[in-house]
Amino acid sequence: MAAAFIFSYVTAITLHHIYPALPYISDMGTVAPEKCLLGAMLNVTAVLCIATIYVCYKQVQALNPEENCITKLNKAGFVLVLLSCLGRSIVANFQKTILFAAHVSGAVLTFGLGLLYLFVQTILSYQMQPQIHGKQVFWIRLLVVIWCGVSALSMLICSSLLYNGNFGTDIVQKLHWNPEGKGYVLHMITTAAEWSMSFSFFGFSLTSIRDFQKISLWVEANL
Repeated sequence: MAAAFIFSYVTAITLHHIYPALPYISDMGTVAPEKCLLGAMLNVTAVLCIATIYVCYKQVQALNPEENCITKLNKAGFVLVLLSCLGRSIVANFQKTILFAAHVSGAVLTFGLGLLYLFVQTILSYQMQPQIHGKQVFWIRLLVVIWCGVSALSMLICSSLLYNGNFGTDIVQKLHWNPEGKGYVLHMITTAAEWSMSFSFFGFSLTSIRDFQKISLWVEANL
C-alpha cells in the first residue's frame, strides 16, 4: 500500500495533476495514468491483506481452541477485515469525481471498519499474553489505535465542516488548492489527518512482525 501511494503521488506530481502539498489520497486516483496505477495496486493490497489477516486468524484459533470470548472476537475481526478490504477495492475503482457516494462508502468501510479491527486486535493482544507476544506489543498497539482514532475523528470533523460549509460547489472536483483560497486550512487539516490515519495502519501492521516470526506455514496434499 505504501508503494501504491508513493508511485501514484510521484506520477501525479510529475504530470502536475494535483497540488503537491498534502493532497487527498483520493486525488491521486482521479486522473489517468496515476488512477490506473493506484487502482491496480490497491486491489492487489486488498487480496494480500486478506491472506495476511487469515494467517493471523488461524494463529489465534490454533492457540485458543476452547476460549469462547477470544474465538468470537477473532471471528468478528476477520469479518471486519473482509469488509474493510472490500471498501479498499471500492475506493480504488470508484473515483470521487465520478461516483462520490460509492467512493465515500468505500472509504467508510476501509477506515471505519479498519479502525474497529485494530481495536479488536488490541483486545486480543491484551487477552493473549504471553501466548503470542508480551505487554510491550499490546501497549504499542494501544497507542497506535489511539493515534488512529484521533486522526479519524479529526478528519471526520474537518471534512464535514469543509463539505457542508460555504466554500464553493467544486470541492469534490478540486485538485489544485490555493493557499489563500476559502477552506484551505480545513482542507490541509483533513488531508493531514487522512495521511496520519493511513500511517497509523502501516504502524499497526509492523507490530505483527513478532507474531509472524513464530509462524511456520506448509501445504499438505492428500490424494
